[in-house]
Amino acid sequence: MWIYEKKLQYPVKVSTCNPMLAKFLVEQYGGADGELAAALRYLNQRYTIPDKVIGLLTDIGTEEFAHLEMIATMIYKLTKDATPDQMKAAGLDAHYASHDSALFYHNSDGVPFTAAYIQAKGDPIADLYEDIAAEEKARATYQWIIDMSDDPDLNDSLRFLREREIIHSQRFREAVEIVKDDRQQRKIF
Repeated sequence: MWIYEKKLQYPVKVSTCNPMLAKFLVEQYGGADGELAAALRYLNQRYTIPDKVIGLLTDIGTEEFAHLEMIATMIYKLTKDATPDQMKAAGLDAHYASHDSALFYHNSDGVPFTAAYIQAKGDPIADLYEDIAAEEKARATYQWIIDMSDDPDLNDSLRFLREREIIHSQRFREAVEIVKDDRQQRKIF
């Protein structure tokens, strides 16, 4: 089903060690509106969506895994040279105590990832509107992280991810219209 290229979708460069910025990025790793939740949501919703948009959910869900890989790389690079004191100052002391520098699926407050983040109603219109909202939330979060970051190299990658969220939202909006047109033709409301 997938072909894996051994490279990131977009290059990730980090100027300096910055555990606080890594803490913010953890939100996009294991948070409710992060990349893992999005990937799992879209790949799960494929089973109750009309055939005309299954491919879209597959494509975007797969791309979200590529984004997850980019976020993981960013977090790793931002913390790899951090001292325990720097991790503590950034509020990552509990993470460090439990996982050292290993990545773990939780949000920026340390709340573990849960399947409750993955929405699926079974109604294509409801699910696609949920997907649009998820993409817009991710876009906003990326913008807020960019606003807090003074790392121009990292911000370049974050801008790429933010722009992809905008494109995904647009594609889901188009899918809503496709499903509505299909329902209208079949007189299903």
